Amino acid sequence: MIAVTFSILLVFIALSLPVAAVLFVLGVSLDLFYSPVPLMRAMGMVTWTAGTEYTLVAIPLFIMLGEIILRSGIAARMYGALRHWISWLPGGLMHSNIAACCLFAATSGSSVATAATIGTVALPEANRHGYNIRLFLGTLAAGGTLGILIPPSINMIIFGVLTDTSIPQLYLAGIVPGLIVTALFMGTVIIACTLRPAWGGDTAAVEHPGHWRLLKDVLPPLVIFVIVIGSIYSGWATPTESAALGVLTALVFAALSGQLNPGMLREALEGTMRITAMVTLIILAAFFLNFVISSIGLTQQINATIRDLDLSPLNTLLIIVLFYIVLGCFMETLSMMITTVTITTPIVVAQGYDPVWFGVIMMLLVEMSQITPPIGINLYVIQGIRNEGSILDVVFGVIPFFFALLLMIGLLILSPQIALWIPGSVL
Repeated sequence: MIAVTFSILLVFIALSLPVAAVLFVLGVSLDLFYSPVPLMRAMGMVTWTAGTEYTLVAIPLFIMLGEIILRSGIAARMYGALRHWISWLPGGLMHSNIAACCLFAATSGSSVATAATIGTVALPEANRHGYNIRLFLGTLAAGGTLGILIPPSINMIIFGVLTDTSIPQLYLAGIVPGLIVTALFMGTVIIACTLRPAWGGDTAAVEHPGHWRLLKDVLPPLVIFVIVIGSIYSGWATPTESAALGVLTALVFAALSGQLNPGMLREALEGTMRITAMVTLIILAAFFLNFVISSIGLTQQINATIRDLDLSPLNTLLIIVLFYIVLGCFMETLSMMITTVTITTPIVVAQGYDPVWFGVIMMLLVEMSQITPPIGINLYVIQGIRNEGSILDVVFGVIPFFFALLLMIGLLILSPQIALWIPGSVL
């Protein structure tokens, strides 16, 4: 049954069907072939229950938060300030790319939005200052993935809802690994540009750091991050309410900068509705598929198969990690996570691992799939913004950052407290 289910999924994806349609059709197929109960009658109840889940309201709010930051110019001004401060490092503006992605990720929660926003601002600088184009593109595609790990993360909300894991704890657990990944990305650039100085471009052409007058351009995303995360852990707001506070704060900053107008709001709302509709439909379809999978006993069958293999907890975990790395080459990241976490998470927890810790591992694996060809969506986002050359430039550019993410997974396996230290001390 496992092989048949997975084969059906791959065939549907190969036919280029919409992800939500694939999940619904797969659920119906499993129902027809394996279930003695007419589970189709439960579709309305399952989708209604999932669609009215209060926690999921945070998703459109965080999407809107990112849209406002993008369209009000806050992101562009933030990048300009970082450009002045850290472009003196070996690699110049490539560090600004990564740092800007980190800050934007701390407000938007979306990998694609992060890559698209910072890429739009940064790409014109690549040829102007003579950077190695592949490495420059790699910093944008890989830096964009930080939107998945650094809170507030939309993927963490979905993981928490699907696996019944505390979202506040997931947010806390993602902070330190997110900062370490940012440092690993910047360290990768430093090493590359130290070994090949020509790759670092003309950093002398960028103004010297230390312009404290530009601090005001970095403050808005930092203030939004503090309000969103701080309101959760102070007990003032739920994740959904904190997302609403973030939107209100972003609107205030947009008004103070003179960018709050009907045109900007219309564009932000249109972008929010478009992305939310896509994400929500996938989530509803995944909830139905997971309901069918549970009803026909597929989850229990997989767990029994794992037990029969008599593997150690570490070997089981490594197999799951390898499974996701391979699967990330063929599936879109959101659908990959939604369709599998309800199966893999119980297996990992049964081996004695913490679900919050595995949530962070899962976010890193999703990050890797975002930059893994041929499906890695961030590769296409950056190439689409570039609109010239070959996508192979982006593919080769992200290779060292792929291994940086793999290193981070290894560090978390060796030392789970990297992720669990803050949740354990705060909650």
